[in-house]
Amino acid sequence: MSQPRLPVGQEAVSTSSLLSTRLVAAGSVLMVLMPLAMWLANRSAPLMLGLGAMTFIAAAVAAGRAGEVVARLRSLLATPLGLALAAFLAWALLSILWSHRPAASLRAWAELVLPAVFALAIAASGRFRPQPAWLRALAVAIILASLLAMVELASGLSQRAELGIGKLMSFVFNRPAITALVLAVPTIHGLWHMPAARRSDRILAVLLGLTVAALALRSESASARLGVAVCLVCWVASAYWPRLMLTAAAIGLVLTMAMAPVLGLAAHNWLPSVILNRFAVMTGQARIDIWQSFGEVVRVRPIAGAGFGTSASMDRHPVAAEVAPEHRVLLGVGHPHDMPLQAWVETGAIGAGILLAAGLLLLARLRRLPAREMAPRLALFAAAFAISVVGHGAWQGWWIAVLGAGILWFGPGAAARQGEDHG
Repeated sequence: MSQPRLPVGQEAVSTSSLLSTRLVAAGSVLMVLMPLAMWLANRSAPLMLGLGAMTFIAAAVAAGRAGEVVARLRSLLATPLGLALAAFLAWALLSILWSHRPAASLRAWAELVLPAVFALAIAASGRFRPQPAWLRALAVAIILASLLAMVELASGLSQRAELGIGKLMSFVFNRPAITALVLAVPTIHGLWHMPAARRSDRILAVLLGLTVAALALRSESASARLGVAVCLVCWVASAYWPRLMLTAAAIGLVLTMAMAPVLGLAAHNWLPSVILNRFAVMTGQARIDIWQSFGEVVRVRPIAGAGFGTSASMDRHPVAAEVAPEHRVLLGVGHPHDMPLQAWVETGAIGAGILLAAGLLLLARLRRLPAREMAPRLALFAAAFAISVVGHGAWQGWWIAVLGAGILWFGPGAAARQGEDHG
């Protein structure tokens, strides 16, 4: 006996709904696979986020919600934080006018903007929601990526050598280690506090935390180890003293941004040699020398900076001629190894001031959350900022994509609703 057919209109709606559901599932799988993709190719996060953005936007369009996407996007951009970030991107683009290599600066700007746009598109789509099943899958993916990285490190990268993929250098796992940390924070929080959380979920959350910490300790990334330590301390302290930790984070942000131009000079004069000697060459005196060299660039161009993306070839910038001869050589290392200092160098006091305002606005938004929700977000903010203070190039696409993914795993639906409330 034949099945009754749906009317043409209902059939179309059913097909669109099924397509939207499948696209959401595909996008969620892409988000889950990011840590494994970063283990295999440590710059792949923007690609995964971009593919995810395409699928989630397509899912919204298939569901007939394109108008809602546009409205949600406007609401997100109209928040004070959204306006501050947009202002920084606009000023960074304008500063390319006085770059000595405009084409290279424009590529650097695009590398920063594209992953930010991808993350914003996913949030605006309203399609990505970290359901318990996806959180469990992400936890397993992070653990698997971390274990694979540790196995390779223990074997001297023999697997990679046999397959002939990637660079045969142990530092290639620094980015995957940082990725694992950033994505683990919302995952652990989600597993622990999900409605009707099972004992197995909390065991998985503990295993995830231990595995990520083990990878940070095993890797060559001092930034990852610093991030894990800051994250743990801040998370625990915020759970007991949320207002105090928010105030401390705000003060630390202001002081760090304000001191960036004289960071090298201050570290050279005040940091005891007994502390410096505990670090590797590139994380000790050499890094302080780099900070001093780029700090001189800030003093030459304090207001508008040298132009966005110019750190990569600062030794060839006309401003290098105005730097003391003994500090010119280290202008060729590629970046200042410090995000606040890089913001000052490339975009001057104007760009650094806008970024500082954006950071304070973010902390102000966290202040409105209950302590249980605020603590992991503040911990991620503190860990990410600590990593950026000692890490490599500030605008790298993989870093922006990973941060965007970490924020999304806390729940973009909630973020979008807050944007609508405050738009």
